[in-house]
Amino acid sequence: MIVSDPYYTEAGDDVDGLEPESKPLTFEEAALLRPKLVGFSPWRVIGIQALVGLLLVAVVWLVSDQLAWAKSVGYGALAVLVPAVLFARGLTRQSGASAPGAALVGLFVWEFVKIILTLLMLVAAPRVIGDLNWLALLAGFVVTMKASWLAMLWQHRRKVSLTVS
Repeated sequence: MIVSDPYYTEAGDDVDGLEPESKPLTFEEAALLRPKLVGFSPWRVIGIQALVGLLLVAVVWLVSDQLAWAKSVGYGALAVLVPAVLFARGLTRQSGASAPGAALVGLFVWEFVKIILTLLMLVAAPRVIGDLNWLALLAGFVVTMKASWLAMLWQHRRKVSLTVS
């Protein structure tokens, strides 16, 4: 019996039947696919996070007229940005690694370093900012961290609009 379903396998085959056989792309297929891929720059994401953090500090300072709140928001933003810069620098320096396993280990190591540095910065916050406002620090931290989603969405929409025009 001949079946054209790519998911169909004969009984006794070693394939689990969940995925069709994959084949490498030809040069022409890869050339057609390459412009559709969305480029990703961690530095652009960090730049947008920094911009959002600065804007939040300015808005909090202008609206509340409380320098302590603005410093707390700024420190919360820095608790996201400093570890993110270190993480991005570590990953881009090892981007030439030829072994995929080494690249994966590097990713985990730099993520661990980022988490530890973030925690150390948050623990040190009361010593660094004398009149710390924890709510303002948390707001600066969360808004700056979530700005990465905005940055990635903006990069994706920019790439889509460039390919449509």
